[in-house]
Amino acid sequence: MKNAFSVDVEDYYHVAAFDGIVDRSGWDQRPSRVTANTERLLAILANYEIRATFFVLGWVARRHPELAKMIAAAGHEIGCHGYSHQKIYEQDRGTFESETRMAKDILEDQIGRSVDGYRAASFSITPSSLWALDVLVEAGFLYDSSIAPIRHDIYGLPGAAREPALMKAPSGAGIAELPMSTLEWSGLRLPAPGGGYFRLYPYWLTRYAVRALNRDGLPLNFYMHPWEIDLDQPRVHGAGWRSRFRHYNNLHKVEPRLQQLFADCEFGTCREVLEQAGLLAPAASCARAS
Repeated sequence: MKNAFSVDVEDYYHVAAFDGIVDRSGWDQRPSRVTANTERLLAILANYEIRATFFVLGWVARRHPELAKMIAAAGHEIGCHGYSHQKIYEQDRGTFESETRMAKDILEDQIGRSVDGYRAASFSITPSSLWALDVLVEAGFLYDSSIAPIRHDIYGLPGAAREPALMKAPSGAGIAELPMSTLEWSGLRLPAPGGGYFRLYPYWLTRYAVRALNRDGLPLNFYMHPWEIDLDQPRVHGAGWRSRFRHYNNLHKVEPRLQQLFADCEFGTCREVLEQAGLLAPAASCARAS
């Protein structure tokens, strides 16, 4: 079974762990490492002949206009990660809509083709922000990958489907959903490896999760960030112990674990996995509609 490999393309200072510590007005004054880290990831993926989905933050695309082009030229899918990395439920609908359309337009102008997939900052489509699905449909997205069907302190939609499925927006419109992967154990849903979980869990648990999901007919929806392979990133001071732990712990283990994961599992883009599930038709053309 083909599993989804995705990268949320943002810099080390964009993460939710540093909200309130790093002011957005000062982002462009910090040293950026996202291009170099993404190039390293592209080289690793090329070595294993893996095509992935890169959900690019609009702010990053505007600051580094060649980055999305480089990713697309390497054969990967470009998705949208919003513009300013704000959680959806902390925005009003108008702000979210304008930022999302702006980010989508920037990316489409840069790569010259449609951007069909979306992932929210911090998986922030929750019970209080389901209206965002209508905005995504109206903006022309074909699929979303923002829903975590678990309970968590900053995200989660408990009871949502664990498998790729057609998600109903409040208006009744449908959009294909590739949710964050979970395992079920003793009536509980636990997040499967990806992001910080990939760093914090032992690798044997990652391998077990992939095999258990695939045995049940479910793909792994794996995600990570370019900064997670960057041991030398500047440290952000002032964050609490939990935020520091989530961001910095086991960074040195990510690259060797990725190489083992690629040897153990089959991966493709988010779109390919949704096509495999029958939720999207194969793309007929890569060109952007005029």
